[in-house]
Amino acid sequence: MAHGEHNMRNVVRTSFALAWLILVPTLAWAQTELRVFLSGAMTEPVKQTGEAFARSAGHKFVYIGDTTGGLLRRLTAGEKADLIVVAGPAMDMLEKENRIVPGSRVNLARALIGVGVRAGAASPDLSTTDAFKAALLAAKSVSYVNPASGGTSGTYFEGLLQKMGIADAMKPKIVYRTQGSEVANAVATGAAEIGITFTSELKPNPGVKVAGTLPAAIQLPTIYSVALVPTTGNADAARAFVKVLSGPEGRAAIERIGLEPLNGR
Repeated sequence: MAHGEHNMRNVVRTSFALAWLILVPTLAWAQTELRVFLSGAMTEPVKQTGEAFARSAGHKFVYIGDTTGGLLRRLTAGEKADLIVVAGPAMDMLEKENRIVPGSRVNLARALIGVGVRAGAASPDLSTTDAFKAALLAAKSVSYVNPASGGTSGTYFEGLLQKMGIADAMKPKIVYRTQGSEVANAVATGAAEIGITFTSELKPNPGVKVAGTLPAAIQLPTIYSVALVPTTGNADAARAFVKVLSGPEGRAAIERIGLEPLNGR
């Protein structure tokens, strides 16, 4: 082989190697990053579906978990997101204020507020409103999401205590937490005897037994929806994920966590 040809081949190899070193970081940088604002009750099914979607589509997810009220405050403050998953009433408000992409809203699941106790403990009587009221009064401590943090279940439950006429009696027993997963943790660690939050936030904690749901007469069925945020720079990837989330994979994940999957609108 001529010396000049050998040198030329070395130059080509070196150039190719340098091009590849430049290209690899560029490809990594070009990977789509989807930022999802995610309300507590839907955390597990969205993350489970997102994990499978990320593997197949090659996207990266960044989840910003907060209460519904907290997510609304973040959005109003201008924090960037591609998708938002919140309770129906909040999504109604976002729709009216043009803070979601028109026509992108999809209803995903129906959630019920549950009652959790420590694994192995006796379940309270949830057969009637009066029986549940008696169980609350007999409990040493009850945990739920602090309404000040904007949680749907906590705001409702604190109002329910007022309606049942036991708010003052319950005040010394209340163990406030900022999210439903923290309510479950309070029960699992013994910081609270009873935990009140959506069943999908109680169920993932192995230290918690879901005793049941609030009696039908005082239940708050809540629809959770997903929608694109107008500031998204990844609309195609976001729409693709919504399709998977509202399809068979997403519905299966929703069902596994104890929620009722819905077929879109």
